[in-house]
Amino acid sequence: MFKPLTIAIGLRYTRAKRRNHFISFISVVSMIGLVLGVTALITVLSVMNGFERELRERILGMASHATIQAYDGSLRDWAELARQVEAAEPRVEAVAPYVAGEAMFSAFGNISGALVRGIDPDAERRVGRIGEHMVRGDLDALEAGAFRVVLGSELALELGVRVGDTVVLMAPQAAVTPAGVLPRMRRFEVAGLFEVGMYEFDRGTAFIQLDDARAVFQTGEGVTGLRLRLTDMMQAGMVSRDVARSLDGLFRVSDWTRQHANLFRAIQMEKVVMFIILSLIVAVAAFNIVSTLVMLVTDKQSDIAILRTLGLKPSGVMMVFIVQGVVIGTVGVLLGVIGGISLALNIDVVVPFVERVTGTEFLAADVYYISDLPSELRVEDVVRISGLAFGLTLLATLFPAWRAARTRPAEALRHE
Repeated sequence: MFKPLTIAIGLRYTRAKRRNHFISFISVVSMIGLVLGVTALITVLSVMNGFERELRERILGMASHATIQAYDGSLRDWAELARQVEAAEPRVEAVAPYVAGEAMFSAFGNISGALVRGIDPDAERRVGRIGEHMVRGDLDALEAGAFRVVLGSELALELGVRVGDTVVLMAPQAAVTPAGVLPRMRRFEVAGLFEVGMYEFDRGTAFIQLDDARAVFQTGEGVTGLRLRLTDMMQAGMVSRDVARSLDGLFRVSDWTRQHANLFRAIQMEKVVMFIILSLIVAVAAFNIVSTLVMLVTDKQSDIAILRTLGLKPSGVMMVFIVQGVVIGTVGVLLGVIGGISLALNIDVVVPFVERVTGTEFLAADVYYISDLPSELRVEDVVRISGLAFGLTLLATLFPAWRAARTRPAEALRHE
């Protein structure tokens, strides 16, 4: 079936100038459809991978790869626990303590709630990226006893404050005074502003120094928990389980995949749906090859009959037309892969060019935090897409080739 003769005849038919130009036109259309389908599929998945990466990096700029908390709400011997974790688990790069609590901020008659996190600036840099997102001031300004605060840009806008202004922090922990039980209040100087690029964090998060947070939230010498930075954040689930097994006592060990599972599950679902939808474009283009080969089989009835009388077996006739479909599909898939890779790698150049030509801004900077289309090309996506497209092409050739193999020489040559 796979003798060079059948392959040579199939390639000869592919190169030949057909008498029926409509068949050639359908072949070109099928090939163009494959190119566009494969290109679109690679580009869209790369852009969605880029969005997923951007969201992950922005979230992990604030969240932890993993956290350790005590069941009773306070880690007292946290320094020893941090040393134990670093010694027992080589996949943990750094550990930093934190104190977390909810509070109300008030300034210039404005009031807003926020999640307050007490941190040690030096330790925080080892586990997080908040220092990279500072737009005003410096994280080092958070000194013990200075009672300074770093606010999210949207939270500062809501309160109407800038660097150097004073805000009042009201903690839910009560203070007993002659006037009765009142919320604990403390004045803080705004030492800096950060902007992660996600409204959830920029609008509802503030940082103060670790010792100041202990004083405000009355945690004593304890902390809320430990933040862990891992060598590979994609193994956070596995490492978290291993850390939990290595600890003596009751602790709650969580990781970023649990804390933001719904978001990344939704992104993954969108990628699957987009893959299925765009695969239909590839499928339509691939099955256009069916009509091309069916018309070609009809056009080549006499040739098939002559080949059969010369001794070519039905399997050889099938191979002739399979070769033609495979050639069309291979060229279309290769051009599509080249186009998709080129577009995915240069999306940051192509999109601004299209915006200038059309006068349209796809992602307005004043509306979207991500104003540029990110792209992350993955080899496994390219292999999966090209394999799917080629498989559909090969499948589309089987029926026309089988029909050609059933041609009866006597009937085909009756009117010749």
